[in-house]
Amino acid sequence: MAGFVQIIEYRTSKPDEIKALMDDYSAKREAGGDGPMPVRGITCADRDESGRYFAIVEFASYEDAMANSGRADTTEFSTRMMELCDGPGAFYNLDLVEEMKYP
Repeated sequence: MAGFVQIIEYRTSKPDEIKALMDDYSAKREAGGDGPMPVRGITCADRDESGRYFAIVEFASYEDAMANSGRADTTEFSTRMMELCDGPGAFYNLDLVEEMKYP
């Protein structure tokens, strides 16, 4: 099964600013339509630990994810996002092994 997932764990006291940054980045990437893009992305807030978040981004392949990571606009986005965080983020790079769909 092909696919790749990146999870970014971060802490912030500025979740609304990060959401606005993510929305702006996504809109610009969609409008540009060039280069590999994520297949899907979700952001989750930790119910048990206030201020802790996870961005889960799915790509068609590892190669697409790495090409996306190498883009100047992605680097700028990541730098700006980390400036809004309360400390460094943690990145997890995962190969998609199995996908289950439920009715």
